[in-house]
Amino acid sequence: MSALYEIRARYNKETITVYQAYKKEIALPAVANQRFEAPFSFHRMTWIKPSFLWLMARSQWGTKSGQEHILAIHIQRAAWEDALAQAVLTSPEKELHRDGQAWDEQFSKALVHVQWDPERDLRGNKLNHRSIQVGISRHLIQEYVENWIVSIEDQTPLVRKIHGLCKTGDYKRAQSLLPNERTYPISQEIQRRICRDIR
Repeated sequence: MSALYEIRARYNKETITVYQAYKKEIALPAVANQRFEAPFSFHRMTWIKPSFLWLMARSQWGTKSGQEHILAIHIQRAAWEDALAQAVLTSPEKELHRDGQAWDEQFSKALVHVQWDPERDLRGNKLNHRSIQVGISRHLIQEYVENWIVSIEDQTPLVRKIHGLCKTGDYKRAQSLLPNERTYPISQEIQRRICRDIR
């Protein structure tokens, strides 16, 4: 049986792939220039997710207003792990925090937030394990844009193809086109910080 909390991602030796959904005014220049530029906001938290299907559920397969373009953002693994090492959960966990006040103090100062949401399948159904979201605060966004990102890839055509197959009931072929996500290894120190049950 899978662990309830487990990071699954597409990654290689150097990078991990995370996903974000944007309107064309942000997405198209980002792909063309391989970096985010205005009107991308550098002044509020941005959330990155390594689960392709979780973002598909959230963006309604790129049909939700303002989320029509799906980007695969390849970031340095070192930066990803550094972010997790300083992250604070978005809700208190009794195994990790003395009390609500201790969590509140940590959360208010955190540069990185971590939230776990139910993973989804191709049909959008919730699964019995959770998927990680990582929130990068406005204090780190410039660093994210300038130093973390290795490349930005437009996944919108792939998203539309997979969604089209799902709509016709061809889930087997749709499944074969999904990104290859596998368990991402993390240190025990990070494990203790973001979730006691992670594998």
